[in-house]
Amino acid sequence: MGTVAFGGPAAHTAMMEEELVSKREWMTKKEFLDLMGFTNLIPGPNSTELAILIGYKMGGRLGLFLVGASFILPAMLIVMAIGFFYRSFGHLPAIQNVFAFIQPVVVAVIAQALWKLSRNALKGIPTYLVLFLGLGLLLTGLNEISTLLICGAAYWLLNKFSESRKSNFAIEPMSLGLLFLTFLKIGSVLYGSGYILIAFLQAEFVENYQILTQSQLLDAVAVGEFTPGPVFTTATFIGTLLHGVPGGILGTIAIFLPAFLLIFFLGPLFGKIQESQFLSVVLRGVSIGSLALMASVTFQLALTSLASLLALLIFVVTLFGLLKLKIPSYWFILGALVLGIIF
Repeated sequence: MGTVAFGGPAAHTAMMEEELVSKREWMTKKEFLDLMGFTNLIPGPNSTELAILIGYKMGGRLGLFLVGASFILPAMLIVMAIGFFYRSFGHLPAIQNVFAFIQPVVVAVIAQALWKLSRNALKGIPTYLVLFLGLGLLLTGLNEISTLLICGAAYWLLNKFSESRKSNFAIEPMSLGLLFLTFLKIGSVLYGSGYILIAFLQAEFVENYQILTQSQLLDAVAVGEFTPGPVFTTATFIGTLLHGVPGGILGTIAIFLPAFLLIFFLGPLFGKIQESQFLSVVLRGVSIGSLALMASVTFQLALTSLASLLALLIFVVTLFGLLKLKIPSYWFILGALVLGIIF
């Protein structure tokens, strides 16, 4: 799966269900859904955590690390190879033009994910209030982690109340230690879909440290999207771009390490955590705050990448194909790649 699992977290989960439940019958549908529900309650990349948790349930702590490494390693190596190519030739106008065709597709993929997640998460007035609260906090300049925590607390309070009556090609130096700590922080606090990762990368690498441009961020997301395996291997690409092999390896380890540790320590308690009504309510508020983060960064990326009529046309066609025709996103990215090469 780490070698051929294209399509993002939802596709990964569907492949696991088909392979483990329907085909091999290693677990029941209910057992699979229980594991999936648990990974939705904790921070980190959901489909990767699901794979790790399945490994833990079937093979103990050895299974945890074996399955996690098997799922992540192939994608890491593929993304690292692309990162080396980009690092060597990404400054050339021809390569920049190719990625310029891919960027509107990436924005459309993010917008589609935002739409689908919003339809599931926004049900009832309290959820919309928390969403607008998150957007308002972000507009005031509040950081992402604080926004998520406030949204979680706000939704819990609203729930309690109702019960009772969030390009220029230039790379500046960044130490390996700071790179590791930055990705470790992101992997520790990111909650929700892998697409929420983009908001944290925007905040840290584009706005805070100003080490990447928005165009480079979109290129990194594109690579994470059209390669197999976890979308979080975007961290592998950025690490490779900044520091070669050591950066790619450290970036990968840092962003996935919290997921391994969470399953390692919380796996034995997953039944009790899953049944906690308090945690379920708070984390639903956090997930709504994540939608606010995602909406904010989607708007910023759109301003960067949809600067021409052709880019806007690619965006509209992609969004229509994703939402109405249900065409997998990687076909649009590959199509944009071909168009970019032709032009």
